[in-house]
Amino acid sequence: MLPARLTLVAVLSLTPLLAAAEAPSALFSRDGYRINLYRSPTPDHLPGATIVDTQALQALLTQQPRPVLIDVYRRQWLHGQFIEDQPHANLPGSHWLANTGDGELTPEWQSYFARHLYTYSDGNLAQPLVFYCRSDCWLSWNAVKRAKALGYSAVYWYRDGLDAWEAAKLPVTAAHPEPFELAPEQPQ
Repeated sequence: MLPARLTLVAVLSLTPLLAAAEAPSALFSRDGYRINLYRSPTPDHLPGATIVDTQALQALLTQQPRPVLIDVYRRQWLHGQFIEDQPHANLPGSHWLANTGDGELTPEWQSYFARHLYTYSDGNLAQPLVFYCRSDCWLSWNAVKRAKALGYSAVYWYRDGLDAWEAAKLPVTAAHPEPFELAPEQPQ
């Protein structure tokens, strides 16, 4: 009888741990940004944005004003610097704002994102902006949402991103994240 009791006690003490391990984690923040499982199937719509495929993006790149290409693929950030653990490529002429597609940004990362968009657009909220990362990547979906929240009106989502560009055998260039610098403090 003792072994059966020990087995029952063991099972009962493990039950909360097993339940916690199987509990689904939230996929979206209260603000509607994807915060988990970034590399998974993405929707075929994004309110307030125009979704473009490779052919549409190529046509868009011939227009004036030329859209700004922004890659938001992640790069490891450790001890105040980006760690180049593997090579990364961009569509030619892109700006890589690494980690700005995360679902939850600290004020410093939000400022990094907003400052660079302001610089790239010359402060023009109607400047076309194209966000991308890889196929099945929610990071670019988040970045589009974030740009819309900042007031940008001509926002495009290259949903299949770098993977689709490379599949079309189009040129890519070596990528390096834009330097992360804290905004200068305002004098008081």
